Amino acid sequence: MKTTTAASLLLSLAMSAPACGGDDDGGSGGNPAEFNPDIDYSPAIDTAQLSAEVDNPLFPLPVGASWNYQAPAPDGLEEIAVSVEADTIEVWGAQVRVVRDTASIDGEMIEDTRDWYAQDQDGNVWYMGEDTAEYENGEVVSTEGSWTSGVDGALPGVIMLGDPQVGMAYRQEYKAGEAEDYAEVVSLDTPVEVGDHTYTGCLKTNDLSAVEDLNEFKYYCPGIGNVMTEEADTTESLISYDIP
Repeated sequence: MKTTTAASLLLSLAMSAPACGGDDDGGSGGNPAEFNPDIDYSPAIDTAQLSAEVDNPLFPLPVGASWNYQAPAPDGLEEIAVSVEADTIEVWGAQVRVVRDTASIDGEMIEDTRDWYAQDQDGNVWYMGEDTAEYENGEVVSTEGSWTSGVDGALPGVIMLGDPQVGMAYRQEYKAGEAEDYAEVVSLDTPVEVGDHTYTGCLKTNDLSAVEDLNEFKYYCPGIGNVMTEEADTTESLISYDIP
């Protein structure tokens, strides 16, 4: 999905015992990654309790699933392809699912990312990090957005709550000063029109950042996941999907 004074403590925790928040069962049915800029971030997570099998109905990640999106861009049509890989890797003591996300403009790749997700016993889907590269003319020009839970003070956030409620604000990622996205639940039952399709019962979130210029609305629909992302000057829409 934020203070530098806690960096040394966070790193110490990451290098020793990957459990935070003081919650004995390793999860929280409420908001285990609460966004509160006035206190140090301490997610309620026990990575030993996480699973790479992600079946939250608003963020399902069965192996082999894929989603394709399009969004108009100043220099062409941006196409985003997301696919769930069979691979899992270990991050901060947890086996996590690898999801590949590529972005291209008019057929030329501009970004290639592998995101890492895992789910706890309460259905919260944790975002454990990413390995990302930006491209220009076929060459990697930056890997700046990469981060890994438990490394250099980075901590996981929640990409989808197991029991979202209107008004909940939660961190989606955390690396002080670099990766500080968070989201707030706006609605639990929003109809969404995407092309010729109308989806119902969708979750609407407002996604923001404490360190970047980010303000977008996302819509997650049961059994599918994200179907649309709205920003001030563009809309990214689901074009097709295949969920086994």
